Amino acid sequence: MLPGSIQISGETLSGAEIRDICESLRENSVRLLSLRGCQLSERDFGHVCRGVAESRSLAQLNLNLGIVSNINRVKQLAEALKTNRSVQSLFLHGSPLTDAGLALLNPALSIHPSLVALDLGDCMLGDEGINLICGLLPPDGAKSGLKELTLSANPGITSKGWGRLAIAVAHSSQLRVLNLDYNPLGDQVAGMLAVAVASSRTLEVLDLEGTGLTNQSAQTLLDMVENYPTALRTLILAENNISPELQQQISDLLSEGEEEEETEAHEVTTREKNPWICQNNSSSQMVLVTSGLGDSLLAETEM
Repeated sequence: MLPGSIQISGETLSGAEIRDICESLRENSVRLLSLRGCQLSERDFGHVCRGVAESRSLAQLNLNLGIVSNINRVKQLAEALKTNRSVQSLFLHGSPLTDAGLALLNPALSIHPSLVALDLGDCMLGDEGINLICGLLPPDGAKSGLKELTLSANPGITSKGWGRLAIAVAHSSQLRVLNLDYNPLGDQVAGMLAVAVASSRTLEVLDLEGTGLTNQSAQTLLDMVENYPTALRTLILAENNISPELQQQISDLLSEGEEEEETEAHEVTTREKNPWICQNNSSSQMVLVTSGLGDSLLAETEM
């Protein structure tokens, strides 16, 4: 029997329900566990963490909206993740981690062999937290790193912290999705991010919704998309003080780039199926196009 999912939202969980969840985890019958916004006792939270540690099937763990509500719970989760080897996606959106909590969690995150998606949105992080997160974006592919990172709504991070992140993104060998929506970034940080995107070989999605950008940022991003080859496919600029015309220009250019790569990929496939077709241009390059994280990550992304 294939592992299934347990998804509960906003409920107060009884001891009996927790026992059932833990038994399913130990039996490796759960691939997705979401306890979004649920209420459970300290003891029961510890039981869930022990179940997570023992599970070999769990791929996505959603503890959004205040489940990890204190330092003791952070410690228990960190211990569970040190033992667990299967979790690919960890969602902690809306947890009051602070930099101190992330410092306790970070050693487990940095050595986890399977983790590729991390949501730390609205976790009260600051610049020290950013320094830890940058360590999860290795620059040379020597070790595994994050492919998807969410840092939405962390207003305590300063421009210095965002600059540090931009450098890490520019050199990351794996990051493909970066969500920074609802942070007060402004045009200065957007300029740094534009340089990072232009340098990155992997970043496909950048969410800058509601980040205090103006036409100045949009023009910089437009110049980047127009003049530099990037992997970027989606740039979200809603709820900023940016003209619809500039947003449309950027969208059109990104769409053109995607269509060109699809055409090139089709030509590569045709040549592979029909090796007798001559190539007129001896310097032509084969372009391999990936389909995004949908194939490797689970579809459930609610916060």
